[in-house]
Amino acid sequence: MSTSSFHMFQSAFVFLLLLLLMSTSMQTISAATTNNGCIKTYKKFIKSACNSTTYPKICYKALSPSAPAIKTDPYKLCNISLSLTLNATYKASSYIESLSKMKGLSPSEKQIIGDCAETTDVAIDELQQSLKALASLQGSDYKAGEMSDIQTWVSAALTDEYTCTDGIEGQKVRKAVKNTINKNVLYLARLTSNCLALFKLLD
Repeated sequence: MSTSSFHMFQSAFVFLLLLLLMSTSMQTISAATTNNGCIKTYKKFIKSACNSTTYPKICYKALSPSAPAIKTDPYKLCNISLSLTLNATYKASSYIESLSKMKGLSPSEKQIIGDCAETTDVAIDELQQSLKALASLQGSDYKAGEMSDIQTWVSAALTDEYTCTDGIEGQKVRKAVKNTINKNVLYLARLTSNCLALFKLLD
């Protein structure tokens, strides 16, 4: 092969390689653009759903990271919302348990922490029951009845959570105890309230 032919072959090879790289790059950009468009659609769906709740900002902040999994599926939205609520209940329970190990607790503080731990544990059981029922909801012939059971359990969990925070009011409780309970349980109660509101999408 002559030198000029070799250079022509080399130039053609480089040109084809550049075309291939450009094509791959364009496909990547196109895929990314499409994916970003989908994510925006999913997040718009979540925001619209959250606007029907009592605490829409908390709702959207909690659920928007799961947009790729939720897509625009109301069932998945409710399932993930309930799962996040249950997870928050476990965390709140753990924080309350840590309070019981504080030194120098007064008898009234011990009573409040114990009552709060008990009601939070009950809320965990109720949310577990609702999550289990929700898992078997799709395709059920008894959707209305099962949906009613789920809402009853979640509503009961919400009542238990507020029972915990209401028990502090008017009591002589050190600031650290009160702040820890209020911060965790009130946030949990708001997640639970939002979760209950979102179930209306499945009615």
